[in-house]
Amino acid sequence: MQEAIDYLIEKDSIFKAIINQYGMPTIPKRPQGFETLVLLILEQQVSIDSAKATFLKIKASQKTVTPEILLHVSDEEFRNLGVSRQKTSYIKALATAILNKDLNLESLPTKTAQQVREELIKIKGIGNWTIDIYLMFCLQVPDLLPLGDIAVINTIKELLDIHDKGTIEAHAIKWSPYRSFATYILWHHYLNKRNRKVSY
Repeated sequence: MQEAIDYLIEKDSIFKAIINQYGMPTIPKRPQGFETLVLLILEQQVSIDSAKATFLKIKASQKTVTPEILLHVSDEEFRNLGVSRQKTSYIKALATAILNKDLNLESLPTKTAQQVREELIKIKGIGNWTIDIYLMFCLQVPDLLPLGDIAVINTIKELLDIHDKGTIEAHAIKWSPYRSFATYILWHHYLNKRNRKVSY
């Protein structure tokens, strides 16, 4: 991690300023597998805390979160647990893909980031943001910039005054091969500036 931080500080002064102000970021980690992907589906377009609360309700009601069990939870029961109809369909699409052996989650760590993306993107409701977070948090891929993440984009706009996604992407090339670490520092700034704490 220190090597990555040193590299980024040398490439862009915003990273030194963030660390001087808020200290070192934490590197988020989550376990690989079905449970985490369900949680990431729940996190789409809502706060981490809200998604976690819904996920804990699912866990409490079902005891274990497996594809077999969630596939047979009724849409009405999901709705009562706070899951939208759309996200219910995404969770069931993921469960179905695993049970039908269209997706083998255990094989993902042996694949390249691009191969993982190509497999996961086929599943209804799993887009690039969800895949980026899974690659970063679960598979510890070091060089990703999740351009679908509002907090990252807003922080870059604020600190670098770059407002176009294509220009952001071009600017961030100099952060490679540590764009994931750059993202962690940007999140660190976003949360601390707003006095928010999240536990991943």
